[in-house]
Amino acid sequence: MSEAPRLQSERLLLRGWKPGDGEPFAALCADPAVMEHFPAILDREEASALTERIQRHFDRHGFGLWAVELPGTAPFIGFVGLLHVSFAAHFVPAVEVGWRLARPFWGRGYASEAAALAVAFGFERLGLEQIVSFTVPANVRSRRVMEKLGMTCAREDDFDHPGLPEGHPLRRHVLYRLRRAAWKA
Repeated sequence: MSEAPRLQSERLLLRGWKPGDGEPFAALCADPAVMEHFPAILDREEASALTERIQRHFDRHGFGLWAVELPGTAPFIGFVGLLHVSFAAHFVPAVEVGWRLARPFWGRGYASEAAALAVAFGFERLGLEQIVSFTVPANVRSRRVMEKLGMTCAREDDFDHPGLPEGHPLRRHVLYRLRRAAWKA
């Protein structure tokens, strides 16, 4: 198991996952408000399987979805990070920036702050030329984070998520992109 690099801002620590993160992560994944724009809430086993996939991504690539800690206040508030997009789409291969925070930590700028650390890591340490993010059109909170990161979307990039069946209400997604040159500027 490889050790995840640690990233830190003034308020947040992005770190590898610890055994104690399982309980709060399972609670976060079972919260209907947190999972509103996903196909379903996750039970404890599904949340545990997701943490295993996250660890495998770190082991394989040296980066992934970091556990987010509010030092001195909250040992685990969710995850933020980078991962390879694992499905076929017009913009793949690609690395995505993504996040999922527990509801008590919404509206405080934590997602934007942590995602900015992950994006900087992607461009500076990994040498990525582009980072993407995507969500359903109705996910206004996440779209705001994407925009705060400097990401832009174009209608012609919208796509149907291949992991969801035809006619599913969450199938349509908007794609946001951020190129390294725009990030530097």
